Amino acid sequence: MESGFVMNIRLYLPMDHAEWLRMLGGLYPETSADEHTADMEAWLLRPDTGVLVAERDGGGLAGFAEVGERNYADGCDTAPVAYLESWYVDPDVRQQGVGAALVRAVEEWACGRGYRELASDALLENITSQRAHLQIGFEEVERSVKYRKSL
Repeated sequence: MESGFVMNIRLYLPMDHAEWLRMLGGLYPETSADEHTADMEAWLLRPDTGVLVAERDGGGLAGFAEVGERNYADGCDTAPVAYLESWYVDPDVRQQGVGAALVRAVEEWACGRGYRELASDALLENITSQRAHLQIGFEEVERSVKYRKSL
């Protein structure tokens, strides 16, 4: 890792709950802590998901990545596919290799379970996330605008 500090990437442990919740709040601030907690519990119950965390030397977490299975993903040739659902790095350690290390761990997780492709997405307005994906080897396969209508 390019940074001057030690960072351990590992699987989520129950003691990480508060830090994972904190970082989810940073990634999705429009969602309540109660909603995040319910989503976290449901995520951990699924047999086809994983949470990888970046542990700071000296304690605490600096980032996480959630990976799970989807039946298909746009642009992928195989199914099912591993999907990077959420990916977050604390602002004080961005641009220091933490995000790339998390995604490498996600790739190892996926390969170890027989997946041959990893997919992800980013919102059209999130240029920072789009650049981060490209920098670590993702290729853009499609852009779309999605619609809904209440009935």
